[in-house]
Amino acid sequence: MQIKDVMSKDIVSLNSEDSIERAAQMMRQFDVGAIPVCDNSNKLVGMITDRDIALDCVASGASADQQKICDYMTSNPVTGSPDMDVHDAVRLMSRHQIRRLPIVENNSVIGIVSLGDISQEPNLQDNAEVALKNISEPGTNNHI
Repeated sequence: MQIKDVMSKDIVSLNSEDSIERAAQMMRQFDVGAIPVCDNSNKLVGMITDRDIALDCVASGASADQQKICDYMTSNPVTGSPDMDVHDAVRLMSRHQIRRLPIVENNSVIGIVSLGDISQEPNLQDNAEVALKNISEPGTNNHI
């Protein structure tokens, strides 16, 4: 099975100059925990997560309405391609300890696959479980 068969295709994105407050508002509006950050040509430049906002911005005492996403996002995130095998994507997510993998084609974000997307497929649930175990182990503390 390929990633394009399980990824979420309805995605929103932000600009690196947008405020952390805007990122949090969009996460609430769209009920997501991570949003791709793109430049003006829709090229992926980073990812911002609810964890980045809570632990790196808010917990440090910074004012979310005055802080820019570029100061808290993960730059140059690990990505996948739509034709990538789901098992390869799970291994990639596990190795990099990430819960969400942006899917890029022709330098543009076209989707995101999460462990939740993968676990919804009955024949892939074991893969998602193993990946979550590896992602949850102490390590690099990637937030994506």
